[in-house]
Amino acid sequence: MLSGYLPFISALLALLAGVAIGKAWERYKLRDGRWIDRRKARDSHHYVLGLNYLVANQIDLAIEELSQAARVDADALEIHLILGNVYRERGQVSRAIQVHQSLLQRQKLTRLEHAYVMLCLGLDYKRGGFVDRAVEAFKEARRLDPSNAYALLHLEKVYEEQRQWEDAAKVRQELLAMAGPESPARSQTILAFLENERGLSALKAGDLAAAKARFSAALDLDGSVTPASVNLGDVLARDGRTADAVALWEGVVDQAPDRSHLVLDRLRDAYRASGQPDRFLDLCRRVAAAHPHNWRARLALGHALADAGQAPAALDQFLEALSHNPHGLTVHEAIWDLLLRTGLERTAVERYVVHARAAVFYLDPHVCLRCRYRSTELLWQCPHCHEWNTFVEERIAPVSKDGNDL
Repeated sequence: MLSGYLPFISALLALLAGVAIGKAWERYKLRDGRWIDRRKARDSHHYVLGLNYLVANQIDLAIEELSQAARVDADALEIHLILGNVYRERGQVSRAIQVHQSLLQRQKLTRLEHAYVMLCLGLDYKRGGFVDRAVEAFKEARRLDPSNAYALLHLEKVYEEQRQWEDAAKVRQELLAMAGPESPARSQTILAFLENERGLSALKAGDLAAAKARFSAALDLDGSVTPASVNLGDVLARDGRTADAVALWEGVVDQAPDRSHLVLDRLRDAYRASGQPDRFLDLCRRVAAAHPHNWRARLALGHALADAGQAPAALDQFLEALSHNPHGLTVHEAIWDLLLRTGLERTAVERYVVHARAAVFYLDPHVCLRCRYRSTELLWQCPHCHEWNTFVEERIAPVSKDGNDL
């Protein structure tokens, strides 16, 4: 009876032996007459220590340990990729290029491995300022691995840094089509900002029709892209379509009240030209009431009240603006101008001095939410991390005399 199971047992033993041999072949390889454990480099304490040092931002120690791990198994591709990347981040670009270029000499690189090496080389060239080489490397990485969204993303950033907005927009359209690595909505917003930049380029070249088309395309992609609304309004106003321009600018106030200062002067002039100066007062009051911390709206309201001969009410708005933006020179200038125009009335001067002394200054006016880069002005694209629409105003919370936050 047992003899009936012998074929089955023999087949099972053969299968198990095949699996064991396959696993051994996967793990070990013959080099110079010796069997080498493929996992040895990864299991090496040098590799683990190198990664730990890298996470702790101890770059020199990370390089030392990863170099040791690479010597354990010179064929460990991932270790050499990481090591080259660490050299690049340390500023040793030529060394990084040397490490990554040496990997291209390997005879049995898979197509995917080749793509990874080209991506790393592209980053090396980009960091070193070799723009043309970086572009070619990223394109080659994409050719080898059509699903490599990161090659496209870095290629787009190179084009943006070179202000090649049309090329950048084409790459972003490819990223949008493959829906990565950002969400489709985020990709569409970035594409809208790129269209706005293309519109500015056309405007600079004197092509108003092309500029208008680009700004409109940007708003079709994402109606919340503020600069496109501002710029399209400018083009429409130049064409004599003031009412359409006003509608766009009022939309900015409604959609992005924290950026309403970009259009308040435009709206003031437009309302005056149409014989409706009171509309500007009403608009500023509405924004200030809905957004009490919007110091720019209060500043604009104060100017409008001063022009209307309502100096006490104007001072109230200026002092409110001062409490929210104590380091803003424009606020102080507005107050000084108003005090001079009203004859330096003692009570008004004392109110200003008290508010100025109690004010707490901002750390910095604007900061990038992505990389914390600071700027003295509102930027649409961060010059450090190159992300779009990430700047906000940063303030220290007001502190009362007893030391508690207000």
